[in-house]
Amino acid sequence: MKHLLTLTLAAFSLAATAQTNKNEQGDIWLDINGVRDLTADSIDIANQARPVPGSSRKGNNPVLFLVGNSTMRTGTRGNGDNGQWGWGFYAHEYYDENKITVENHALGGTSPRTFYLDLWAPVVAAVRPGDYVFLELGHNDNGPIDSIRARSSYRPDGKLSITDDSISIYNKVRKKQETVYTFGGYTRRFINEVRMKGGIPVLFTLTPRNAYEADGKTIQRKLADFTPAIFAIGKELCVPVIDLNDISAKKLEQYGPWKTDYHFYLDKIHSSAFGAMMNARSAAEGVAASNDPQLVRLKSFLNDKVTPRRCDQKREKGKPMVFLCGDSTGKNEDKNPDGMWGWGSQGYTVFDQKKCVFQNQAKAGRSTRTYLDEGRWEEVYNSLEPGDYVLIQFGHNDIGGIDRQKERGVIACAEDTSHVYHMESNGKNQVIYSFGWYIKKMVRDAQEKGAIPIVLSFTPRNEWHEGKGEVRGTFYPVEEKQGKQYIERRNDRYIPQWDKQIAEECGCAFVDVHNLTADALDKLGKEKAAAYFNHDHTHTSLKGAQLNAQSVAKGLKALKHPAAKLLK
Repeated sequence: MKHLLTLTLAAFSLAATAQTNKNEQGDIWLDINGVRDLTADSIDIANQARPVPGSSRKGNNPVLFLVGNSTMRTGTRGNGDNGQWGWGFYAHEYYDENKITVENHALGGTSPRTFYLDLWAPVVAAVRPGDYVFLELGHNDNGPIDSIRARSSYRPDGKLSITDDSISIYNKVRKKQETVYTFGGYTRRFINEVRMKGGIPVLFTLTPRNAYEADGKTIQRKLADFTPAIFAIGKELCVPVIDLNDISAKKLEQYGPWKTDYHFYLDKIHSSAFGAMMNARSAAEGVAASNDPQLVRLKSFLNDKVTPRRCDQKREKGKPMVFLCGDSTGKNEDKNPDGMWGWGSQGYTVFDQKKCVFQNQAKAGRSTRTYLDEGRWEEVYNSLEPGDYVLIQFGHNDIGGIDRQKERGVIACAEDTSHVYHMESNGKNQVIYSFGWYIKKMVRDAQEKGAIPIVLSFTPRNEWHEGKGEVRGTFYPVEEKQGKQYIERRNDRYIPQWDKQIAEECGCAFVDVHNLTADALDKLGKEKAAAYFNHDHTHTSLKGAQLNAQSVAKGLKALKHPAAKLLK
């Protein structure tokens, strides 16, 4: 495996604080966020990754240009090689590419001042009438004006200013005289130059940081007064303003600290893929909700992804929904009497249709990771309402190739941990989490929505052994007799144990389907049990699917769980 990073989340934090203050040459200091300087060679590398301005244009269609810093494009190449992503990477997903194309020209480490000096000219040169330019700059507008990468704007009286004042200084980094404008001065220049080309500028407040107020519940909003400054400039110059900071911060407040933490990576500023996707959606939602007439045309270019996708179309008033999330043991072909069946197809053989709506959202071949990556969990999450139930059952596809083969494996443990992997199939980088982390995310997401999660251990395989002893480090809860065949159990140091551990940690129910079904199959014996499987040792026949459904019901009844009231 080609691990780009092999540190736990805790180790990441230590690594971030252990950085030195100078680059290899020792002459350019890192900023207070620990980000390296934009040297000429690093800009050359970045320009190889950033698109040629205007190159995405289709015919006479408009282009949406993104101008920002590392919160929009993290790292020199912006390829997630350190586990961080900017929201500009995902912004295009919310627009109809047949009507408008999106170009991410942001670069990590830039401020309004450095972006204007080093990167702006070719971008604005490509702007045509009817194009849009999103401006989200300010995170790096800090430090002394003539040092620490020389990127801070001029601050009369030491305060952030929206005036058009300036000061002439000798730039020690660039080694030449420079006129440095205020934050307002640079922002005005971006706006005016876009308008001179017939484009439409749009201002965005800064993405929120992982920082709470003293109450521990409210995300900090003002970010050194940038939000009021951006709104003031927008009002004065009649520029649309999208309050990205507030839209995303409200989501983080709803999520709570644990979920908020994984929307960032390595530090409290830069986003993980989760955070980048959230901010990209927030940006699109802000455009959709805007009443500014300048954005009417842009709103027509948004696609249907802006509206969160749901899977509760069968919801019936007054009835809770019971969602099953899992793999092929939950949902398979489910049609041929002699074919393969997932137990979710038999949901109504145990759940009472008069009391609830059973929704089988399992999908063959999925692991916790791919179920999440493909947006399947997001549809369930968006559909959840207080009082609903979520059955979470994975494992058969989770232990396998992570960055190779089917690329659906996860880190094999119950603890919170993650690594950055380089995928062989497409050459892209991805942060992969542990099995326990993915299960915990689904559980806590459900709890966040007021739904009731129930973790199920995975179904047993049709694999048998003879007599007493251990097989693959497993143990067996039934008394074994020499010479008799017993179905294999995977309880020790494997997924059922992790499921139980996570359920206990999160305060939710755990139903041990693995052992309940295995007990039933042991009683039947190896020969009769064969009829409960189909095609291979994992997938069940119709009889096997019905048995697993009965195991779920049996487990809920034994726990005296509230969901047991929904059973027949």
